[in-house]
Amino acid sequence: MASGGLKPKLAYIILYVRDVEKAASFYDAAFGYTVRRLDQSRKWAELESGATTIAFTPLRQRETDARSGEVQLPNSSAAERGSLEVCFDYEDVDAAYRRAVENGAVAVSAPEDKPWGQKSGFVRDMDGNVVRIASYVRE
Repeated sequence: MASGGLKPKLAYIILYVRDVEKAASFYDAAFGYTVRRLDQSRKWAELESGATTIAFTPLRQRETDARSGEVQLPNSSAAERGSLEVCFDYEDVDAAYRRAVENGAVAVSAPEDKPWGQKSGFVRDMDGNVVRIASYVRE
C-alpha cells in the first residue's frame, strides 16, 4: 500500500515506435485521439487522452538505450506480442473496430461478447503493438 506522499499516479504510457509523427497521426485517425503535442525534433508526441497521457518516442534513443536496453518490437506477421497491451474503451465497439481497421490497423480478432460482461476485439498498430478495442467491464 502506498502511503503519504508516495502514492503513485499513472502519468504516461509511452509507446516506442519507428516513426513518431506517423504513429501519432495513425492513432488520431484509427482510434479517435487528438494529437496534443508533436515535438519539433519529431522524437516525442502526445495524444489528448485524459488523465494518463499516451506518448510516442523513437525505438532507438541514445539517452535510454545504454541505461535500460534496446526496445524489441513484436513481429507483427507472427503470433508474437509484446508484454504490454493498450486498451481503449468505446461505447460502440464494433464501429470503433471498423474505424481502426479502415485507417490501417491490422485486424487480429473481431469484437465479441465475453462472459465477464465486456465486448472486445483486437488489432495491431503500425509497429505491431496490440490494441484492445473494448467496452468497459460491467459489474
